[in-house]
Amino acid sequence: MRRLARSLLLSSLVLLPLITPVNAMAETVFRRGIGSAPGTIDPGKADLHPESIVIYDLYEGLLTPGQDGKPIAGAAASWEISPDGKTYTFSLRPDGRWSDGSKVTAKDFVYAWRRLASPQQASPYAYYVWPIVNGKEVTGGTKPPTELGVEAVGDLMFRVKLTEPAAYFLGQVAHQSMSPVKEGTTPGQVGNGAYKLAEMVPQTHLKLVKNPYFRDAANVKIDTVMHIVTENVDTELKRYRAGELDVTYTLPVTAVDWARKEAAVDYTPTPTYSTFFLALNLTHEPWKSAPKLRQALSMAIDREIIVNKVLNGDLRPAYSFTPPGKVAGYEPPRPAWAALSQKERDEQAKKLLIEAGYGPAGKPLPPVEILLTQNENNKRVMVAVAAMWKQKLGVEVVMNNQEFRVVSSIGNQKTYKDALYYGWIGDFPDPINFLKLLRSDVAQQNYPAYQNKAYDALLDKANASLDPAERIALLGQAEALYQADTPLIPIMHNTRRRLVNPRVTGWTKAPLDQNPTRFLDIKG
Repeated sequence: MRRLARSLLLSSLVLLPLITPVNAMAETVFRRGIGSAPGTIDPGKADLHPESIVIYDLYEGLLTPGQDGKPIAGAAASWEISPDGKTYTFSLRPDGRWSDGSKVTAKDFVYAWRRLASPQQASPYAYYVWPIVNGKEVTGGTKPPTELGVEAVGDLMFRVKLTEPAAYFLGQVAHQSMSPVKEGTTPGQVGNGAYKLAEMVPQTHLKLVKNPYFRDAANVKIDTVMHIVTENVDTELKRYRAGELDVTYTLPVTAVDWARKEAAVDYTPTPTYSTFFLALNLTHEPWKSAPKLRQALSMAIDREIIVNKVLNGDLRPAYSFTPPGKVAGYEPPRPAWAALSQKERDEQAKKLLIEAGYGPAGKPLPPVEILLTQNENNKRVMVAVAAMWKQKLGVEVVMNNQEFRVVSSIGNQKTYKDALYYGWIGDFPDPINFLKLLRSDVAQQNYPAYQNKAYDALLDKANASLDPAERIALLGQAEALYQADTPLIPIMHNTRRRLVNPRVTGWTKAPLDQNPTRFLDIKG
C-alpha cells in the first residue's frame, strides 16, 4: 500500500493558532484525514493505504490488525495448524454478526476467498491465495474458484489447505483482502467490523457509525468516524489547526520545523514499514536491456541529502526494497556499493553509464519521464533526483504528475514510459510483503515487471521452509539477486509525519500505520 503531499507558507502557520474543538454533541465523533480519496471500499479490490484505513473499520478478517498493527484474533476465536504446516483450521466466534444483524459463517469466508481468486475479480491481491491448494490455477483461469482449497465445516469452522507450508500465512490472513464478504450484498455496504457505512460523498468524506451488532461493540468508544479526504496537505494542516480534524494523514515538509517546535505535543512522527522507490519499466527499452544504466542511475542518487536536506530529517535512506529493522527476524542485505562514499558512487556511476553505451562519447539517452503523484513532497524528491542525474550523468528528466489513483492504475498496468515514483507500506510484518512483489508471476503489483526465475525459486524455497533461520537466509539471497539486477531504485524508508490531537487516546506509532478506530477514544 502507499501515498504523499504539498507545500505551505510558514507565515500562515503563525496566523492560525491550534484550536481544540469542542464537541457539543453527546456522541463521540472522530475526524481523520485519510489523504487521497478511496477508489473503492471493496476489500477484494482495494490496494491503496487510504482505502485500507476505511476497510479495517468496516471489516474484520479471521485475524485482524491489533492496536499496534500486529495480527490478533478477529472473526476467528482460535485456530489450529497441522504438524506438516499445510492445513489451517479456524474456529469462528459464535457471536460474529454482519452489520445487518445476520450471522457470520464459514461460508462467508469461502465465498470471499473464492471471489478474491476469481480472474473475473481482477484483484491486485489475487496472489494472496497462491499458497492455497489450486490457488495459482484458479487465479490463472485453468480451474474454477470452487476448486480453491477452502471449505466450510459447518457454520463455525473454516478449513484451508495449502500446497506447502507458508511461514507468513497467518499474517497474510489478517490483511483486508482476506476479509469476509456477504454474498448478495454490495461490498462496503454490509460488513462485520466495528463500524458500518452511513454516508459516502465522493472526493469529500466517508461517514461511518458504530455497528451495534459487532461482537465487541461494548468496548468500542467512538460513535462516529469521519474519514475525510485530505489530498492537499496544506489545506489539511489548516483544517487541523482550525479544529476540523483530530488527526492528519501527513504534514507538509515546510511545516515540519514548526511542528517540532510549536506543536510538539501533537507532532507524531512514526517510522513505518515502508519504502519509496523508483521502478524502471522493464517492458520498455532501454531499461529492459541495460542493467548498468539502471545501476548508474541508482548510485548517482544521494539518499542522505534527500532525507536530511530535501525532506528535513526523520526519514531513513533506503538501499534495499525491504526495510531494515529485523522485522520477523529479517535484516535485508545492502548492495556492495552502499559502503562507498557518495563521491565514489558518483565516479562508479559515470563509468557504468559509459559501459552501458551512453554518456558524452556514447549514444544519447532520451529524457527520462518520471510518473509521480500530484504531491509537493513527492515533487521535491524527484526534483532533487533530476538535479543529481543532470549534474553527475548529464541525464535529463521530464516529470509526469498525475492524481494518486491514476498513478496507481498506470503502475499496475505497466503503461508508464520510463520510471514510476511510488511508495509501498507492508500489509503485515514480514519481508515477503516486499519481496513477493518482484515475482515474475505477480501481474499488477510487480511495478518494474521484473522477471527472474532464479529469484522466484529462492522465494518458493524460503516460504516452504519450516526452519526460520533457513527461510531468512534464502530471503536474503533473493534480495541480493534482485539488487544485482536493479529493477527498482530504493530511495527512502518513510516516517509518517502527522499531527494527532492530544485528546485522542489509544493512538500508537504502529509501523503498518493503521490504528483502527475501535481501539481509539476521545477525551475531554
